[in-house]
Amino acid sequence: MGVVIRTAGEDDRELVVRLLDEAFQNDPVSSWVFPGEEYRRRTHHRLMAAFTDAVLADGRIDLTEDGVACALWLSVPADEHAGAEPDDGSGEDAEDIPARIREAVDPENARVESIARLTDGIHPSGRAHEYLWMIGVVPERQGEGLGTALIESVLDRCDREGLPAYLEASSARGKVLYERLGFEFTGRALDLPDGPRMWPMWREPRTC
Repeated sequence: MGVVIRTAGEDDRELVVRLLDEAFQNDPVSSWVFPGEEYRRRTHHRLMAAFTDAVLADGRIDLTEDGVACALWLSVPADEHAGAEPDDGSGEDAEDIPARIREAVDPENARVESIARLTDGIHPSGRAHEYLWMIGVVPERQGEGLGTALIESVLDRCDREGLPAYLEASSARGKVLYERLGFEFTGRALDLPDGPRMWPMWREPRTC
C-alpha cells in the first residue's frame, strides 16, 4: 500500500511544528543550535515554527495523510538564494532574514542567526531548483520509507520538468539516504564552528 501524501495548509501549522520539533530533537545540527536537552526542549519548537511559517508563505509542505512525516520545499529561481528577501527595486538593503529569525526565536542565541547565514552562504545560485529545506519523520516511524516517499514524489516532478534539486544533509546517515535518491555531495562541506558537519547535496534531473 502506497504512502498517501497531501499538501499542508494553515490549519496544519501546529501539527507540522510539533512533528518537526519531535523529529529533530536529537539531530546533530539542532543539538548544536540549542545545546543541552532541557534548553532544547524549551526552545527548539520556536525555530521549527519559524521555518514552518516561512514555507507555508513561500513554498510547499508535503504531509503524509497520517501526519507522521513532512517535507518542506521551496522553489528557488535562478537568480535567488532560498530564503532571500525579494528585491523591491528600491535600492535599499534587503531585510536581514537571519537576524529577524533570531529575534523571533531566541534573541540571546547567536547560533540561530549563524545557521541561517552559513547555509545561505553555501547555497547554489544560477539555476532554478527545488530546495528540500527540511524533512522530518516522528522517531517511532523512522525507517519505514516515509521520508523516501515524500522526496520521490517531488523528484519525479523534477525529472519530468528538467529541474535539479538541492538539500543539506545534517547527518552522515542522511547523506547515504540522499545518495540513493541520486543526490551528490557538492564537494564543499559546511563545518559548523565547534559543531557537526553538514553536506550540501545536488541532484541533476534524470532523463527517461
